[in-house]
Amino acid sequence: MPIDVWFVMLPGVLSLDMTGPAETFVLAGDAFRLHYIGPQPEVPTSIGLTMSGIQPLPERLPEGCLLVLPGVSDSRSQFSTPQALRIQHWLMRLQPIIQRRDITVMCVCSGALLAAKSGLLNNKQCTTHHDVISRLRTAAPTATIKENRIFVQDENIWTSAGITSGIDLALHMINRLCGPEKALNVAREMVVWFRRSGDDPQLSPWLRYRNHLHPAIHRAQDALTAEPQKAWSLPDIAALAHVSPRHLTRLFQTHLGISVRDYLEQLRLAVAEQWLLQGRGVEQASLAAGFSSPRQYHRARQDRKSVV
Repeated sequence: MPIDVWFVMLPGVLSLDMTGPAETFVLAGDAFRLHYIGPQPEVPTSIGLTMSGIQPLPERLPEGCLLVLPGVSDSRSQFSTPQALRIQHWLMRLQPIIQRRDITVMCVCSGALLAAKSGLLNNKQCTTHHDVISRLRTAAPTATIKENRIFVQDENIWTSAGITSGIDLALHMINRLCGPEKALNVAREMVVWFRRSGDDPQLSPWLRYRNHLHPAIHRAQDALTAEPQKAWSLPDIAALAHVSPRHLTRLFQTHLGISVRDYLEQLRLAVAEQWLLQGRGVEQASLAAGFSSPRQYHRARQDRKSVV
């Protein structure tokens, strides 16, 4: 049975805030059923096009559905209109089922500000577009604002950063609701990185540790994931990231919570396991993955188990 996804549409809605997640869910096939709701039947968007066919705000939402709050092009004025106030009052009426976690709320970009104005982010961890951070603090003074994050979860409320991060969040939801294979297929179809939260212990290392916005770390990760079996040195990796080895080490610890060596080791373990699943011997799989010997592979595997 498809999962219902309800997009709240206000005048000035940021087109990509809405169409990015919507296209992502559509590419998941019949797993999701999309609805567009709002206080008026058509709205102008941030790119000058008018979207029509918008249904009235329903009195209730079905259990298990997703409610998406996209941002708008001018959140200072467009979240203070009569239409926005209607949405706020509607969200306030939904608070009991949201607090019971009957539905999941997804805020894209400045959509977090609308959620905050409706009381949904009180005492929650959240994020938003960097230009909106200060106003989000004012609108939700009891919230814990996380900067430089692609998306943040607090129970059944998810908030994401600027614009394209809505795609990342939608991919993450597809993974949670439909499984990693479906999410990876959608990501490949869209030709985007599948960046996931590091809080999920069952993630493969190819997908973990991408929930950050630092370009130097992404450059290093791109190089390592492309050739994990290569005999990498820290200076070589740092050179590709355009930072010093010392700075790269500090960046990995600060943003990912692991060392460069540990990140590479996790990739190599995944490669070795893939070779083993294909029937290769331990020695051949270990060397193909970049380990110097089967002994080094077993030691890394044991160390990884003790950490997990």
